Amino acid sequence: MTEALIYLDPDSNLNLQSQIRQKLVDAILIGTFPGGSRLPSSRKLAEQLGVARNTVVLVYEQLIDEGFLESRERSGIYVNKGILQGRIGFHRRSSRRVEVDTHWRKRFCSQTDDKPQFQWPDDWQKHPYPFMDGHFDASLYPTTQWRESSRMALGTRDLSTGLVADGNTDDPSLLEEIRTKMLPRRGINAALDEILITLGEQNALYMLAHLLVDETVSVAIEEPGNPRMRQLLALRKAKIVLQPVDENGMLINTRLDDTQLLYVTPSHQVPTAVTMATQRRQALLKKAHELDQLIIEDDFEHESNFLGQPHPALRSMDKDNRVIYVSALPRVLSPGLRIGFIVAAPELIREARKLRRLVIGQPSLVSQRTAAFFLSLGHYDSFMARLHQEMNQRWLELRDALNHYRPYFTTMPNKGGSVFWVLCPQHIDVETLAIEAAKRGILIEPDSHYYAGKRQSKNCFRMGVTSIPRESIREGVERLRELMWELESGKSEFLNEDDPDLLRGNELQRVMSGSTWIYKTVYGDPCTFELHEDGTLSGWAGHANEERDNGKWWIKDDRWYRQWNEWAYGEISSFYITVKGHHLRLFNKEKRLVDSAIIHIYQG
Repeated sequence: MTEALIYLDPDSNLNLQSQIRQKLVDAILIGTFPGGSRLPSSRKLAEQLGVARNTVVLVYEQLIDEGFLESRERSGIYVNKGILQGRIGFHRRSSRRVEVDTHWRKRFCSQTDDKPQFQWPDDWQKHPYPFMDGHFDASLYPTTQWRESSRMALGTRDLSTGLVADGNTDDPSLLEEIRTKMLPRRGINAALDEILITLGEQNALYMLAHLLVDETVSVAIEEPGNPRMRQLLALRKAKIVLQPVDENGMLINTRLDDTQLLYVTPSHQVPTAVTMATQRRQALLKKAHELDQLIIEDDFEHESNFLGQPHPALRSMDKDNRVIYVSALPRVLSPGLRIGFIVAAPELIREARKLRRLVIGQPSLVSQRTAAFFLSLGHYDSFMARLHQEMNQRWLELRDALNHYRPYFTTMPNKGGSVFWVLCPQHIDVETLAIEAAKRGILIEPDSHYYAGKRQSKNCFRMGVTSIPRESIREGVERLRELMWELESGKSEFLNEDDPDLLRGNELQRVMSGSTWIYKTVYGDPCTFELHEDGTLSGWAGHANEERDNGKWWIKDDRWYRQWNEWAYGEISSFYITVKGHHLRLFNKEKRLVDSAIIHIYQG
């Protein structure tokens, strides 16, 4: 009798019965339990695993029904010798490294960049503060609605209409839903022959690179920018022009004049999350028209602005059919499917369809029909409304937390989306910060892999909100700030008790009363405080003073105290203050410098 044990994973998402079945099947197929060998009795295996005997009995019965096992009367349960018939089998390779790099490399016609790419840990769900972008916590997945759509797609009627037949056409119902439900959200009007379904956004970009790029084509791409698109272009031996990005998106200047193809992420730029301004979009389209250029618009994250209306897609503004629009169903649906699409001139769609057939054949029509039902039943619209609301709350929570724990954080101007591009002090190594943060359960993404050239004198990392619950965001930012303090190695500035600019007692009261403070928020918006003589506090922020709050202030033990009604979480904060000319600096209760502002003192 085989005595080999199988082990159950207490953290597995599978139930006990499924785990036992999976382990037994794996052991049979790789030969751990050879054909004809006897397995432990259901009672003995249940004792070994610490589970109910009936659980093992049900697994054995399933595997007997499916031919993996056979029951011999008065003898026991055996592995069926015939289960491996027809298999050639395999020999385990030696773990010793065989030096054949040169032998193989000279046969490759192209090679991907071997620069190490950043990867999130596989067990990211176990980290309490996963500030990751592109991964989603399970609470966001529309399980019930997707299950209903999948059940309908697999219904007898739909299967009998040729849904699973071989071919190269897309499901017409999905094309119609995309055309009438998704594209109008971005201001795009498209005919059916202008849409092609792909296996997600990356598959679409691969096909476009193959169709439009070779060693003779010069392509402009954002810097910093999408590393995967950069690698696709390198595989095609393109002449790559790295075009800088500022707070309004890709710069439009003469550096683009000699390019034939432009790749942009205007909704929420990868990786900085800035949105391309309307004037710059117009300038880009004008240049493309004048120089006969094509534009790939990667709208991987539909523009979701929380502080204003979203801009229309470049494709919707295009009068010459020069913009090739790439998008996908929301990435939160990836556990169920990967469906992307290209919207472009019919001529390009025809060529892309032929290439798709050679590369992947055809995206699953069952998945396409499931997505079509998801859209047609209204699940997509209601899901997007809920997702937008949740992302809005998380985005605001992260923005407010970064602002509260300044000055260690500064962000690029950002009006929405799911990520912040955070600038930290130059003396903190961002790679070390990411490694040390992960040890404390805080996951952030360093910036280095987004640059093709030398990093432009900035020290940045990305913090996303798709994977972290809203109630964990503030604590995660606070702990990250504490780690940054530790990594400063004495570079923090502390209050000098003998500083002649330190305000105390009556002098502190006199200077603060009636003063006005002016500074910028962590995300770059102007902000103003007014300290009224009656101890009340007024504040407004934003370019249109759209954010306002009130509170109170007072002096105690040579410290200035404040409490807003809503800002700074409505908590009481206290600071030591120095003023030199119009320069005000705030030190926390540990006497560490934490903020500064311009102060206008009331001359009463």
